[in-house]
Amino acid sequence: MGVPRVYCSCEVCEEARNTGCNKRLRSLVHLEDAEYGSLLIDCGPDWRAQMEAAGLKQIDRILITHSHFDHIGGIAEWADMCRWLQRKGKAYAMPDVIADIHARYPWVRNQIDLCPIEGDLAFGGWTVSCWKVNHGKNGYAYAFRFDHSASGRSWAYCSDSIALTEEQRKPLAGLDLLVFGTSFYREPFPFETRSVYDVTEALELLHDWQPKRTLFTHLSHDIDLNRDYKLPSGAAFATTGLKVTV
Repeated sequence: MGVPRVYCSCEVCEEARNTGCNKRLRSLVHLEDAEYGSLLIDCGPDWRAQMEAAGLKQIDRILITHSHFDHIGGIAEWADMCRWLQRKGKAYAMPDVIADIHARYPWVRNQIDLCPIEGDLAFGGWTVSCWKVNHGKNGYAYAFRFDHSASGRSWAYCSDSIALTEEQRKPLAGLDLLVFGTSFYREPFPFETRSVYDVTEALELLHDWQPKRTLFTHLSHDIDLNRDYKLPSGAAFATTGLKVTV
């Protein structure tokens, strides 16, 4: 839902309204690389504001993790941008995600080529793999791992997951950077009713995965950036507009 939540008057939401430290838009990643140019991961309902904040006047390629509204709600606006610029956008997603997008936004195919992921993708020197991850009560989503052949660098984006199987965890090990979704610091609801790991659970996973750096994203209004959670070295909360170099 982002922060502040319209209906909420908790301390975090009120702080976000007044000073903005905790203000959070729906998760989106803007990738900029000398080898392949610009690329986004996801296109949520805050897409327009995020494009403006980044100073981007156009974008031609987007990877999509799954078809929940907070990850595709801006796709109609992106299609409209492509129409005005007389350009054809490309969205890369798994076939089931593309089917959902076609069902909800049937007109976007006029401006956007929806390209099914049928194996590894290549952008410049990066090889991008995609795999299904459990999303708890919300079904499933997909994660992306980027590996650079020349430098050996690797990073992954897994925004919506919980109860990952051993096979689903394997690509998240040994990374230079892990961007991982955690909604609460310690979520109080029964595990079977939830859809995303909390921070305490994620920290336990990091002991096995050993990433050099971790950023927690997809944060709810349970996380207060003015509070010291004593995260271990190399782990931090993502902030709106954060810039990272891999």
